[in-house]
Amino acid sequence: MTTTTAATASGSGARVRVQRFGTFLSGMIMPNIPALIAWGILTAFVIDVGWTPNAALATIVGPAIHYLLPLLIAGQGGRMVYETRGAVVGAFATLGVIAGSDWLIDQFNAANRPAEGQGELGYVHMFIGAMIMGPLAAWVMKKLDALWDGKIKAGFEMLVNMFSAGIVAFAMGVAGFYLLAPVVNWIMDVVGGAVGWLVETGLLPLASILIEPAKVFFLNNAINHGVLTPLGIAESDAAGKSILFLLEANPGPGLGVLLAFTFFGVGAARATAPGAAVIQFLGGIHEVYFPYVLMKPALLLAVVAGGMTGVATNMVFGAGLRAPAAPGSIIAVLAQTANDSFLGVILSVVLSAAVSFAVGALILRLGRKRDLEREAAGDDALGAAVAQTQANKGKSSEALAGLAAAGAAGASTSATPGSTALTAEPIRSIVFACDAGMGSSAMGASVLRNKIKKAGIEGVEVKNVAIAALETDVDLVITQQELTERARQRTPGATHVSVDNFMNSPKYDEVVEMVQRANRDGSDTTA
Repeated sequence: MTTTTAATASGSGARVRVQRFGTFLSGMIMPNIPALIAWGILTAFVIDVGWTPNAALATIVGPAIHYLLPLLIAGQGGRMVYETRGAVVGAFATLGVIAGSDWLIDQFNAANRPAEGQGELGYVHMFIGAMIMGPLAAWVMKKLDALWDGKIKAGFEMLVNMFSAGIVAFAMGVAGFYLLAPVVNWIMDVVGGAVGWLVETGLLPLASILIEPAKVFFLNNAINHGVLTPLGIAESDAAGKSILFLLEANPGPGLGVLLAFTFFGVGAARATAPGAAVIQFLGGIHEVYFPYVLMKPALLLAVVAGGMTGVATNMVFGAGLRAPAAPGSIIAVLAQTANDSFLGVILSVVLSAAVSFAVGALILRLGRKRDLEREAAGDDALGAAVAQTQANKGKSSEALAGLAAAGAAGASTSATPGSTALTAEPIRSIVFACDAGMGSSAMGASVLRNKIKKAGIEGVEVKNVAIAALETDVDLVITQQELTERARQRTPGATHVSVDNFMNSPKYDEVVEMVQRANRDGSDTTA
């Protein structure tokens, strides 16, 4: 028993570490998605095969993908580790990695390719190099600053800070040029060759066997942002599109499962599935369908079958996207679809949804009698699945907010130190905190903001942030249970509320009452 428990804990710990690693990668990529979208729009219009070819504007395309985008990612990674100082050092050091990669390829082309009568190697876009060097250089800067913290003579602080950052940026840039660049070139060559082999042999649909379950267990960010996005961007730069952007972003499999619940589900799952389908398909927040799959793990077969169908369809039609579709909304997918790929992309979404629906409907029909019995017995299967989803994610699943976006208080309040019962000061700032601080948490904050407005409460700010960006001047922090302790460490003076079931929208009323009571009592105390 002890051995089994230890093995389970070890597996859970490994999963959490992969989740955190994926979340960190996502934190570097997601804020820069607008720049990737801008690059995708630019290529769609101005390159020689675009909608409106423009040779002058097309000169922006190359520098944007080769220099600007990696440097933005490196800057964001450095900022996550050591704020602005880390961003500056990380971005400059990454320039050394880019230049080192280009120099190596130039040397190889000059020495080997002409003699072999083969085509030249193309430059490697240093997205992976940026995701390594940006945080690494910032971390080095942070550790060095700690060595002489408090030891600098008064009046010399600015001189030391400026020159130390400049020297570290220079040193890390040189290290990136000679040490990291060849490693990243090799990694991209190996991984790119593996993906190319899957495409050439027609085995790429098998990737869904890994990707679809990984999505449900929130392990996909490391795959998507660590591998697929860098390779997809390189392929898109060369061919104008990439199928790799659709391996994870296709909303069809999730839509099919939710439609199956809409027609063949029971109880709360059937009632909430239509709303979840709208959020997932149009809003692009895929996590809303994860609890439905976890209710019946056999439904993994449905999403895998749907994902494989979508990939196979895109391969048959040679379809792809110009840039990543983020969030994974059908709107974002169509906006990034290459000029010659609309038929294939649309069919891939439709067919993947149809296959996922068919398999999901069969599974639900086979288990319908047992589901009805559990429903009659008051077994909250969906609520348990939501809790399991949140445990898997290790962060707040406020995206289920579209169905009923977040609830807090009640039992969670009594179980969480620093909850309503301990609140004696007015609440003026409320923050939804999750790992990335985007998408799902924004929906939770929006729902609560509207309820506070309808209650006539004024002077209360509700926003969403990444847990790493929490500031100490926050009054109330709403997080998922697994993140509450981390949030409390960053904001020990705030009131903390743990969310345990995002499907229970009436719980929002309790949060509103908490704010009303705290503000009323606080005002009375002040008076």
